[in-house]
Amino acid sequence: MSVSQQQVLDGLAKVTSPRGVPLIHADVLSEIVVTDGKVLFSINVDAAEARAWESVRAQAEAAVRAIPGVTGAMVALTAERKPGSAPPAPQRHDHAGHSHGPGGHSHGPQSGGVQPVSAHRPHANPANSPMSKQAEIPGVAAIIAVASGKGGVGKSTTALNLALGLRDLGLKVGLLDADIYGPSVPRLTGINEKPTLDDNRKMIPIERFGLSIMSIGFLVEEETAMIWRGPMVMSAITQMLRDVAWGTLDVLIVDMPPGTGDAQLTLAQNVPLKGAVIVSTPQDLALIDARRGLAMFTKVNVPVLGIIENMSYFQCPECGTRSDIFGHGGARHEAERLKVPFLGEVPLHMSIRAMSDAGTPVVVSEPNGPHAAIYRAIGTQIRDRLQGVIAAA
Repeated sequence: MSVSQQQVLDGLAKVTSPRGVPLIHADVLSEIVVTDGKVLFSINVDAAEARAWESVRAQAEAAVRAIPGVTGAMVALTAERKPGSAPPAPQRHDHAGHSHGPGGHSHGPQSGGVQPVSAHRPHANPANSPMSKQAEIPGVAAIIAVASGKGGVGKSTTALNLALGLRDLGLKVGLLDADIYGPSVPRLTGINEKPTLDDNRKMIPIERFGLSIMSIGFLVEEETAMIWRGPMVMSAITQMLRDVAWGTLDVLIVDMPPGTGDAQLTLAQNVPLKGAVIVSTPQDLALIDARRGLAMFTKVNVPVLGIIENMSYFQCPECGTRSDIFGHGGARHEAERLKVPFLGEVPLHMSIRAMSDAGTPVVVSEPNGPHAAIYRAIGTQIRDRLQGVIAAA
């Protein structure tokens, strides 16, 4: 049964704003996207009213899910300061320099969204720390973030093949494509189907190559422009973590968006990450951004499992000649300088690119080849570092 935008609007007409106005007349709704029974939209309000609107967001999501034919809903609350609006209520400061508003502990003007990196330093009162909101995902022993300081370094390809390498080592592995700005996993895995819901209204991951896979790209068309404000990023990441029936996993690999923004901090605040893997090319520019990513995870007390140098060198498929197109060894030297493990070098090779574009990653298409062996060797190092965590779980 297909669902129309008008059906969604009719359902939302029953929800009222904090001022008693029907939601559809409150001038706060973004464009409503309906794709194969999946409904996505945001509620955009002034930051000063965000708390009052959270219950409205929950009611709106419940109203949409109740519409016949709707198989999933993602409703985000976005809040921003509007020109001319009043500043937040006066805040008192404790001796540690932290500020407290009428709603509790905060860290200045960003308290309505993800806290800045400086907010993740140890607090005198752990109950007030942003990390106090962390909660395990039932059944998942270890969650690892695969991140990069910048785009274009092959992070998603690395995350997928790393997940497959860990699978080959006998682990039960899941892959969450949290790169909400440009989800690549649907193309890299050749998955075109949409996730279904279980009896608890949680999305069931798509099984492919022995992995449990979920991506925001499964819910929207490939050509859809992914335009997210900060609070919407928070909501999307949280739902992809919590509203998915992951089952029992030894490791959940999370393919992060590039950079050091809301998505990374939301993940660190929501779940206790067992580690982060940084992907970089040998270029100086990529390494500068990789340092930022590494520094961010260090500041939020996430162990850095190591650095991978991707596109480390080019090996001609015809003659076997090796060329250091982007330089070579930069990531290894950076790992040594920063005293973090260097996990290995992955070459720039036609097989990796071609198989990724075809939706059959190289660890699957050429399981006995040299590139699959590289990913398994990197996976072995990560597994060994996580062995105590997995055994305890």
